[in-house]
Amino acid sequence: MRIFENLDELKAATGEHLGYTEWRPVTQEQVNLFADATDDHQWIHIDVERAKQGPFGGPIAHGYLSLSLLPSFMTEMFRVDGLKMGINYGLNKVRFPAPVPVGARIRAGAEVMDVKNTPSGTLSSLKITVEVEGQSRPACVAESLSLYIAD
Repeated sequence: MRIFENLDELKAATGEHLGYTEWRPVTQEQVNLFADATDDHQWIHIDVERAKQGPFGGPIAHGYLSLSLLPSFMTEMFRVDGLKMGINYGLNKVRFPAPVPVGARIRAGAEVMDVKNTPSGTLSSLKITVEVEGQSRPACVAESLSLYIAD
């Protein structure tokens, strides 16, 4: 994990890749719980037998499930000390280039794209790429925005 002592250190890391998280499995239970939480029960996610006959050869995770893991991935990759708080500010460009088969393992990598002061606090932009083990195309690529308030 990369630890930044303050927001100035994070700003100085603009353009740097912060490394990768550990690989983690995507389980059918996780996909089912996400389907329940979002009311998205499409068969390609939750009907294992039908999904085996579908275009992906088995169930796949929701694209938004991959996206929802970004905060967890980010806390595994880096930390900024000296903050009162940090909040998710939003997302810019988000794409889902490849599916995540249930049972696959995923990890994320991040690059600091921009860190700037705003009247509300310090706004960072990170490019997060979620990879699927053994696949050449990423599952999710997103520009994640965080707003940090210093102590």
